[in-house]
Amino acid sequence: MGRSQRYTDEQLLEELRECAARLGRSPTMREFSLDAEANPHPQTLVTRFGSWNRAKRKAGLVARRFATRAELLRQLRELGAELGRTPTGADLLRRRASMPSKSLYWQTFGSFRSALRAAGFDVPRAKERSDRAVQEGALLAKLLGRPPSFDDWARARALDPRLPSEWQIYRLFGGRKGAWAAFLRRVERELASAQPRERPRVRRATPGARDRSGAPRARARRGGAPR
Repeated sequence: MGRSQRYTDEQLLEELRECAARLGRSPTMREFSLDAEANPHPQTLVTRFGSWNRAKRKAGLVARRFATRAELLRQLRELGAELGRTPTGADLLRRRASMPSKSLYWQTFGSFRSALRAAGFDVPRAKERSDRAVQEGALLAKLLGRPPSFDDWARARALDPRLPSEWQIYRLFGGRKGAWAAFLRRVERELASAQPRERPRVRRATPGARDRSGAPRARARRGGAPR
């Protein structure tokens, strides 16, 4: 039996998965060869599966540099199905051992949001995103009893990852000094518009109306003083 036949296909793929778990990302051939706990030589996997990237795909890992557009979109859809929502860049970072990087989506599709749209996710435009952020900000302000701070928003998002990050809001409202204050002004206007407005009371004059002293009001005639 040749040296490469010491391992079954599944054993080789498991070695690759374990190396990825130790690294926290999909390994290159060099990283695999430098991993003291990885037993086979990377060329063994290349020989067995035809190429290094093909071996990684068989192992369920990402062919980081040479993933096709179709593969990138498929992985986004699968991640969305797993999460039950539209994936975020933070989701990719948390799964970097099995998902492509956000930068690869940027390079391939022009932006991560464009990649999400290509994968079939409903991704709102900037105006819709800012409007939604304001509505969420108004809800949070009602819960807090005051306008939310940057830190308030970060804590709220830790509990609900569907919220945009505080930095995304910062960029939506200018991305420079005063951006958060501009966001809060929109939130305050949203809160004010939601308050029911009281209709002004109109006092109607009645015959024989009296002034504040209780005396009858004098009626002036045209062209002269009252009699």
